[in-house]
Amino acid sequence: MKIAEELDKTGYNVSKHGGNWLQLKTAVKARNRVGRPFMQDFNQAIFALGLDDIKDTYATAMKIIRDLGIDWPSFLASKHRADVDEIVGNKKIELMIARAKELPGEPGIRYLISESFESQAIREALGVSEEEYKSVKSKVAAELAEKARVQELFAAVEDASEEDKIKHLLNKNAADELITEIGGIKQSAIDAVKKAMEEELAEKKRKEEELAAKKAAETAGPALEDIDSDDMLEYIEGIREILEFSDVEKDIRTMCEQSSIPEALVDIAISDPDKLAELEKEAGG
Repeated sequence: MKIAEELDKTGYNVSKHGGNWLQLKTAVKARNRVGRPFMQDFNQAIFALGLDDIKDTYATAMKIIRDLGIDWPSFLASKHRADVDEIVGNKKIELMIARAKELPGEPGIRYLISESFESQAIREALGVSEEEYKSVKSKVAAELAEKARVQELFAAVEDASEEDKIKHLLNKNAADELITEIGGIKQSAIDAVKKAMEEELAEKKRKEEELAAKKAAETAGPALEDIDSDDMLEYIEGIREILEFSDVEKDIRTMCEQSSIPEALVDIAISDPDKLAELEKEAGG
């Protein structure tokens, strides 16, 4: 009766409510049978939880109920499930914040962002400014966007060979770490493709240089010693006509190139007019 009277004072209305009175009698009997308070067992069960134990709050709550229900059968009633689930959820939040506080600076913020904590909750839990939070949040958002891009790149070459997938991803500037993480591709395979691509690029560069040199030679025209007298006189005549239009070197060179006049002869016309006259004389001009 003393317990009932004390509970009445707290608003539970036990002594004058039949159902509540029976629940109290059942609880007292269970307490005497087990030899310790129920809340002692319950608090110990919650205290013993670690993050690895709470993959799913409801599943963890049901395990606690089943375990305690061995000594406290009335605890197995379904009406307790929601309350225990909420308590386990709060415990998980407490543990995640504790883990975040163990991480220095940015990693702690990143951890809570990854666990879907709201901005205000993160700032209050870790004591960081809004600017600090926004800075980390923007980095995380950019990283997630890049992951999504790389996932799309993989989807575009879903049926390709591993080598072709790697080439495609590297050509699209995907980081090695994401290729490994998202595609499950070993770094050794990426390195092998990179080496092959470097060799291909080197060969491509060599061919491009050869082609450029060939085009440059064609643009430059024949060397002086390879020009016969008739062509020499024709070229020099063309140069003199161009010189009548302009004395600006850039313009002269452009017009001479358009007229297919050998570059060696144009160089002389611009730098040594006397030499050009000499060549003209030698050619019989």
